[in-house]
Amino acid sequence: MKNIISIITVLLIAFSASAQMSLREQDSMNIRKMYDMSLMNGKSYAWLDHLSNKIGGRLSGSVNAARAVEYTKAELEQLGLDKVWLQPVMVPKWTRGAKEYAYVQPSEGPTQVVNITALGGSVATPETGLRAKVIEVQGLKDLERYGKEQIEGKIVFYNRPMQADLIHTFEAYGGCVDQRYAGAMEAAKYGAAGVIVRSMSHKIDDNPHTGSMTYGDLPNEQRIPAAAISTQDAEYLSSILKLDPEMKFYYKMNCRNYEDVESHNVIGEITGSEFPDEIIVVGGHLDSWDLGDGAHDDGAGVVQSMEVLRLFKESGIRPKRTLRVVLFMNEENGLRGGKKYAEVVKQKNENHIFALESDAGGFTPRGFSFDASPSQFKKIKSWESLFKPYLIHYFELGGAGADISPLANGNIVLAGLRPDSQRYFDYHHAATDTFEMVNKRELELGAATMASLIYLVDTYGFESIDTTKEILK
Repeated sequence: MKNIISIITVLLIAFSASAQMSLREQDSMNIRKMYDMSLMNGKSYAWLDHLSNKIGGRLSGSVNAARAVEYTKAELEQLGLDKVWLQPVMVPKWTRGAKEYAYVQPSEGPTQVVNITALGGSVATPETGLRAKVIEVQGLKDLERYGKEQIEGKIVFYNRPMQADLIHTFEAYGGCVDQRYAGAMEAAKYGAAGVIVRSMSHKIDDNPHTGSMTYGDLPNEQRIPAAAISTQDAEYLSSILKLDPEMKFYYKMNCRNYEDVESHNVIGEITGSEFPDEIIVVGGHLDSWDLGDGAHDDGAGVVQSMEVLRLFKESGIRPKRTLRVVLFMNEENGLRGGKKYAEVVKQKNENHIFALESDAGGFTPRGFSFDASPSQFKKIKSWESLFKPYLIHYFELGGAGADISPLANGNIVLAGLRPDSQRYFDYHHAATDTFEMVNKRELELGAATMASLIYLVDTYGFESIDTTKEILK
């Protein structure tokens, strides 16, 4: 009897191992199919060409943003998805106006024109421009050190650069972006007349990088104009200040804030065949800044997310769970689209189990970062070997994406595509963020990598977690 039981046990183990091998082979084949289709017959690059070159920069509340909504909705409808719709969302409207102008005026000698751009949401300078002495600081903490007596009436020049020895460039960006976002608000409290911020980029060039900023709850009459200066001109301004502390800086900006206007998130879905109430989201943000055409930030993420659903349709793989693409509006200066989507999800009590965002450029994919519980991440790590043939090796906890972050509820897994980031901030929020800077093959590899992860999540899903047990682990 013992021998029979032993034989049966051995056979069951062998059968289980064989079944697991068969599933792994099936997964490998389906992932290969995703890569082949994206690289050989992909649509992401053509979609990006249209968004970038036929529409252009898509600032929230602009005509181009509305055109992008119409275009992507029409393209999703052509894919034959089960449902495509627009989700209304109120967004801020800010316009840049005529091109900014600035120069450095030494105590003696000719003036030197420099390259600046208004920060998104900034007020304009006086109609005749703003001319004042300059005080250079290395960040928000420096303001207290100089105090009102040294700052009042001057232009505060924030010149803390992105830290060059940090390999993860997003970490370097995070280390200095507070001076762009809150610099005007904080400097105004010390009586500053305006602020100039070093562009958030490792590259030393003449292209200023815009980005969002806030005045907090400062009254309108206390708000001061805020602009970014190119890294090359930041170096120049700093060197002149050391030689000539009495020099003056002049700049003129014509930007304007308006009342909020209605825009839309663009949403399309394939209904799940077995678990339609379990929803998997993939997305990027449709809006961009207005200096370039937003090809890397975030046209790439938009078209890659659209391509994920196209690859499922074209491959004939019917998802078990509902796959939903969400093209979020207003990530750049308000995150209104992401917040509205999460608000509606909560109202409808929808069960989202996974969300993946692409918002780090269309460069070569390296892997993913996850916000997940230990047990969820353990399951994800078991899939890592399936990505090795494609040189995808980065599977790490920590960080997903801004637009999907409002979905966090302690149960959903959030993920972000992580491409090679070394060149991203060369283009981020600058006039150089254009279609020509995106490599077709890298873009398509990213789309296939996203589709492959979505395929695995759809195939195996995630069990609901017991938060208490997870903490104990």
